[in-house]
Amino acid sequence: MNLRPDLAEELKNVKTVTIAGHIRPDGDAVGSCMGLYLYLKENMPQLDLKVFLEEMPQSYYLLQDSSEICHSFEEERESDLFFCLDCADELRLGKAVKYKNSAKKTICVDHHISNGGFCDVNYVVPEASSTSELIYSLLEKDKITQPAAEALYMGIVHDTGVFRHSNTAPETLEAAADLLRKGIDGSKIINLTYYDKTYYQNQILGRALLESILLLDGKIIFSVVRRRQMVFYGVEPADLDGIVQALMSTAGTEAAIFMYETDPQVFKVSLRSRDKVDVSSIASFFGGGGHVHAAGCTMQGSVYDVANNITYYIEKQLQETEKPQEDPVQETEQ
Repeated sequence: MNLRPDLAEELKNVKTVTIAGHIRPDGDAVGSCMGLYLYLKENMPQLDLKVFLEEMPQSYYLLQDSSEICHSFEEERESDLFFCLDCADELRLGKAVKYKNSAKKTICVDHHISNGGFCDVNYVVPEASSTSELIYSLLEKDKITQPAAEALYMGIVHDTGVFRHSNTAPETLEAAADLLRKGIDGSKIINLTYYDKTYYQNQILGRALLESILLLDGKIIFSVVRRRQMVFYGVEPADLDGIVQALMSTAGTEAAIFMYETDPQVFKVSLRSRDKVDVSSIASFFGGGGHVHAAGCTMQGSVYDVANNITYYIEKQLQETEKPQEDPVQETEQ
């Protein structure tokens, strides 16, 4: 499962390479895909390279050559080697799955605990902060140029919440420091791709916070955005990034549930937690996946049905962690 690929070896006699990440790409999906793409383009110009990703937030286009990303999946393409990055299963590849199926060999690099291994080579490290950090670990450090470093740094920044999340290990900071030494503007990347929001993004964030409610005596915070609200504010799903994390910053909460409506009574659910709740196991139960403290899934039903189902499993975990520990049996002297 955790088979660390040797990139130089894997790329021998390879002419065509395709790279793809998960649907609704976030900073790590884009950062890891573009980091690998730019590294290969700069060091192996003889390769026929292509990256396929769904439409992404406008701010991510600050990365060099991001205009070369293919957002349409109509092209038929057979590759010698297909890289599946930051993707826990085939379903999450969306329309790009056809490029995996037509490739001669496939490599998955990922850090989702729910990844069961679905490629020929699977380098899955759940303890890693991000797929971008894993890609960094596979590259020859002296061959990483500034453009590739910018992409990988962006990916690490996004999946660590600017180095605030518990997945930030010493190795993560060491990787980030090395990428900064390539001459990148770390502050610019953080501000433009992580913190800066449009006026309408801030409006929908404000509404989600204003209409949030506390459940289970304040242990869970919940909010929902309906499709009609998204139309009213003129926002798309990518504009909702960061809302669940803003909810999770509420003091005293153990978990946050944020959902938005994609179709009538169909909701994309994002889950976050602190130390007591494994949201990955809950998301996996409902057909999704992710990390222990950050996961998601898609569910059908009314708002109340979805919220109650998720809350039920969070409450079960909280009850387990709050059970009093039995004292061990003490032996008495005879």
